Parts: sequence; structure tokens; C-alpha cells
Amino acid sequence: MAEHTTAEVITSRENRWIKMFRAGLRGSGPAGDEPIVVEGPKLIEDALRHGIEAEAVLVSESGEREMERILRAASDSESGIARSRVLRTTDKIFEGLCGTESPQGVAALFRQPVWAFEDILGRAAAEQDDESRTESPLVLVMAGVQDPGNVGTILRSAEAFGATGVIATRGTADPWSPKAVRASAGSALRVPLLRGMSIPIVLTQLRVSKIKIVATAAGDPKAGEHGARKQTDLREPVAIFIGNEGAGLGSEIESAADAHISIPISETVESLNAGIAASILLYEVARQRRSGSTR
Repeated sequence: MAEHTTAEVITSRENRWIKMFRAGLRGSGPAGDEPIVVEGPKLIEDALRHGIEAEAVLVSESGEREMERILRAASDSESGIARSRVLRTTDKIFEGLCGTESPQGVAALFRQPVWAFEDILGRAAAEQDDESRTESPLVLVMAGVQDPGNVGTILRSAEAFGATGVIATRGTADPWSPKAVRASAGSALRVPLLRGMSIPIVLTQLRVSKIKIVATAAGDPKAGEHGARKQTDLREPVAIFIGNEGAGLGSEIESAADAHISIPISETVESLNAGIAASILLYEVARQRRSGSTR
């Protein structure tokens, strides 16, 4: 269990912990098995309560007021936070670490959650508790989504609408980058997630697992009655592919798709934001599965 500490205040920008937090908070996501860096008391507390293992917490002078809730969450978790890993620094040093305009005074390093492909399909959880996980696999695949804000929005909607897992292929903004984690409101740390997979491997794994591959268009003014609700049955095991904001999905995915789905929109609008489009489609999946009908 972690307790408040009277450890010496770090005042050097060259301290190894300060360098680690700076690299994470200003970077585009962890490389290899580097820790995920999370800023803000609410996100940190939520991650701890969901069992994500913290390696260290850094708190500034102004962030001290948030430590009680964080330490309480840590004490309720299995791993907790070691006293020696509750680090203190000045407001000036902390502000220099962050990529945000209004630093919240608390940041943490978390070990990366480890997920397998079976987790993405929801099958590993289903085997442990058959009654709690009866839904068909619903996988959201981000294929080249480049905006971290869109990535975070998609992850948040994936969790909200019951996706069993998310895959971010190579070329997609890292779901564990600071911006994506913030935009996801913490969903990036909770939803079963695979990063950096190549598209051929993703397609092969889905085929082997008998998951229908569904290619999407962000918006189609001509979709009319052939839009999201009419085009395909989304109640069965599906993987929905969301493409790059500008280029959409590549020909490899288009040709491999078992079905195509689009969202009917006004002719005056060229397309929808990738995060919004994914959210609408995920809602449609949830609606079909809840009602038992495609209508």
C-alpha cells in the first residue's frame, strides 16, 4: 500500500525520472515496453482502480492536494505504489514536462496492459465467465487513423458501445500517446487493445477466427436507403475497419471485405470526421444487437 512520502523534491531537469516523464508527456506514444505516461488525477485514479500497474507517480507542489485520492486508489489496488516511487518536484519543473497548456500537477507511469488476440474477440473473458460475456465479437480496427484526438474518440466510443476490442494497425496514431489517452477519457487503458499490427496479419487473424470483415466509408451522400442500417447485418461477429482521415481504406482492405457500410449524409457535406463516423457505426451495431433486428 502506498502512503504519502517526504521524499526530497526533485529540482533538476536532468534527473532520470524527470527525463522519463518529459519524454512520455511530449512524445507520440511508448516504444517497445516503455511505460504509458498519464497526466491528471482523474485518469490516474481511474487507471489504478482498473488494475493498471503504476511504476511511479510524479507530483508538483500544486498537485499535492490531489494525492490523497490517488494514494487511496493505489491502496485499494493489488499492486499499489511503492513509497520510493512517489516523486515530488516543483511547479516550474512539472510545467516544463507537459505538452498541455494547463498542467494538472500529477502524472504517472503505467505498465502497458498485455492483450492477446483472443482478448480482442472477447473470448478469453467469455471462457472465464460465460454468463457475463455472451455478445458476438465486435472488433474496431483503426487502419491509418492519424489524428490522436480521433483515435481517442474512437476508443471511448468503442468502450461505450460494447466493442470487445480494438486494433490499431501500423500507421495509426498511438492509442497510448498522451493526446489519445486524454481524448479517450481513459478508455485507451481499459479496452482490450493491440497496437502496430500489419494489415495482412490482421486480415488473416480475422479470417481464421471467422470474423466478418466490414469496410467503411466515413460518409456517402448517395447512400440513401443503402446506408448503415440497410447494408449489412452487424449482429454477427464483425470487425469494422475505419480508414485514414483523407485517403480512407486501402485497396487491400477493400478487396478483402465481406461487406461494405456507409453513413448517408447531406450532399453539402463531403465526409464525416473519422471519430464521429466510427461512433455512429458503433452505435448502429449496439442498436442492432439490442433490438435483434437490422431495421
